[in-house]
Amino acid sequence: MILQINPENPQPRLISRVVSELKQGALIAYPTDTIYGLGCDIFNKRGVKNIYQIKQRDPRQPFSFICADLSDVANYAQVSNFAFKIMKRHLPGPYTFVLEATRVVPDNLTTRQKTVGIRIPQDEIALAIVRELGHPLVTTSANESGNEPLHDPQEIDQVMGRMLDLVVDGGNRLGDPSTIISLIDDRVEVLREGSGDISWID
Repeated sequence: MILQINPENPQPRLISRVVSELKQGALIAYPTDTIYGLGCDIFNKRGVKNIYQIKQRDPRQPFSFICADLSDVANYAQVSNFAFKIMKRHLPGPYTFVLEATRVVPDNLTTRQKTVGIRIPQDEIALAIVRELGHPLVTTSANESGNEPLHDPQEIDQVMGRMLDLVVDGGNRLGDPSTIISLIDDRVEVLREGSGDISWID
């Protein structure tokens, strides 16, 4: 099912509908500032289990998740002064920052090293969903395992609709996946180069 939402001024009624589905364990496709993501409520075990199955992902390779803002990040990750300054400068934006997880994060969303990947995308729909939900949303690229990410919500519905509860249509997203940067131990390490500029890194 496709639900069209205004990408600049998301309709609160429609955002509430998406969040209601998420709280019941729904899997959704939704736009970010880079590409479309697949997501579920991080605290809904059924949703998280299903997203691992769809992506055929090893549970030892957890997904990242989207937070509403920097104050929200501190609930789920240990943010040093060093990390905070970097994140404040570059978020919202097309980056995923890897940090040490707090105990609040479910075990199935942390690595064996107890780290998490966190995003704050510059996308009104994604942020509206997370704010309404009240806690983070799992995020991973909208594609079947081994295939290229899908950029068109209509195509996502055609290819993956049978596995999803909802496709949130905010228009096409033609970017590359986010740049992943580790800030563990106050060291900046690029783990994957993507949409985010890395010229600021020494």
